[in-house]
Amino acid sequence: MSLHALPDRLRPPRVLVIGAGVGGLSAAALLAHEGMDVQVLERTATPGGKMRQVAVGPLRLDGGPTVLTMRWVFDALFERLGESLDRHLHLSRCDVLARHAWGRDERLDLSADLDLSVAAISDFSGAAEARRYRAFCARARQIYQTLDRPFMQGTRPTPGSLAWRVLRQQGLPGLRQLLCISPFTTLWRELGRYFHDPRLQQLFGRYATYCGSSPFEAPATLMLVAHVEREAVWQLEGGMYRLAQALAGCALRQGVRLRYGCEASRLLLQAGRISGVALADGEHIAADFVVFNGDAQALSRGLLAEPVRQALGTPARTRPSLSALTWHGEAGADGFELSHHNVFFGPPTGYRAEFEAIAAGRLPQTPTVYVCAQDRSGQASPARLGPHRPERLMTLVNAPASATGQALTSMEIARCEEQMWTQLSNAGLRLTPTAPPVLTRPQDFAQMFPGSDGALYGPASQGWRASFCARPDGRTRVPGLYLAGGSVHPGPGVPMAALSGQLAAEQILAALASTLRSCPVPMPGGMSTH
Repeated sequence: MSLHALPDRLRPPRVLVIGAGVGGLSAAALLAHEGMDVQVLERTATPGGKMRQVAVGPLRLDGGPTVLTMRWVFDALFERLGESLDRHLHLSRCDVLARHAWGRDERLDLSADLDLSVAAISDFSGAAEARRYRAFCARARQIYQTLDRPFMQGTRPTPGSLAWRVLRQQGLPGLRQLLCISPFTTLWRELGRYFHDPRLQQLFGRYATYCGSSPFEAPATLMLVAHVEREAVWQLEGGMYRLAQALAGCALRQGVRLRYGCEASRLLLQAGRISGVALADGEHIAADFVVFNGDAQALSRGLLAEPVRQALGTPARTRPSLSALTWHGEAGADGFELSHHNVFFGPPTGYRAEFEAIAAGRLPQTPTVYVCAQDRSGQASPARLGPHRPERLMTLVNAPASATGQALTSMEIARCEEQMWTQLSNAGLRLTPTAPPVLTRPQDFAQMFPGSDGALYGPASQGWRASFCARPDGRTRVPGLYLAGGSVHPGPGVPMAALSGQLAAEQILAALASTLRSCPVPMPGGMSTH
């Protein structure tokens, strides 16, 4: 129901969105488009949340997500708002999804073109392994098609409601597919059924880290990530942060008021229902609905009011997802032709030890290293930058979140950094930094994102139950309070965060429509059925 059709005597409901991340901005723009009075309260000076920038002298580098998939989520969002994504952003498909290396002489490019990847895997590991890769891709596509609408685009289901949704949307064939998506086994074990080369098992096991999880504990349904990437990985001209800017601009054009440097300190309740937000400077803002676009753990720990924590109840016990150490800087690079996305693996025999160390709160001895070469394209034949020309690089290794309260020491980090350089050197990559890089640690992420303990993806995905209970739904037990962002359903990642904001907006509109059908009357502070 559009609020533009309401009688003039009814004041538009007031919505406060806490946090200008992708989920919060998506919810704000959609609700304002429906005629609501929407304000976004952002504690920093810029939009984007984890989609942030890191300053390295005069340079600006993407400091958060570097991979954009499921572009259709944003095409649909902008179209729903009467806009066009292409009008605000220039996106290009990456021919090379990622370049992978195991030492100096073992390299493999995964391509968007299936046949090219099959040929590359055949050259790398043999024809039999290439055939198994085709079978793996077919299985990944099947899992994605089974779970897309009923799980990712819907509110958080139970096992029973998921089966009902699949039956209703896809019929008996879909229900049979649901029973065959391997929810009860781990990603690592299922990959072992497809790949005999441990390097390929290691490569595709890394997709669990996209959700901040270990491939040895994450459910096999995460194979769908392989299909999502192969459908298209997009590169944004000007960097990923341009998407945050485009979303913020779109929200403004819908009538959203964006307030930066504005920190919410407490959620206000009246008769058990959300009534507004208290700011750190003492200002109180009344609201009929609040969308919290921070880490959901902040609410369950009482960081925004003890009564809210009590009303939400005890959350399911979960392990925090991975955190990271990141280095941002400018460096000359030679000896290894970088693509836009690059992954440097250690020996496959040590891969399990990497995640065991992180689970124990330690940095791995032989970390997998991700390098985003932000000035390079993901094209098959990229333009050469020239020898030794400095370029913007982000390097990342997985690290434990500081859930135990024990921050990583400078000695531990220095040792990990040395191991990282060794890993890159073993693959032939020589970097010549123009200045010391900017380091971001788990404890830094914990300060930037309160309640997260530095975990970058919310709770880790462990076992089949994680899909149904690890992440809260967008609608909470507190009337008027909704959630959005990567720590809630449907999960982490840029498109998933946008979908969470869309779901929160739809839940608010449904709640309002239900209220309007109950003979509403105007009153201070919102609408009431009493």
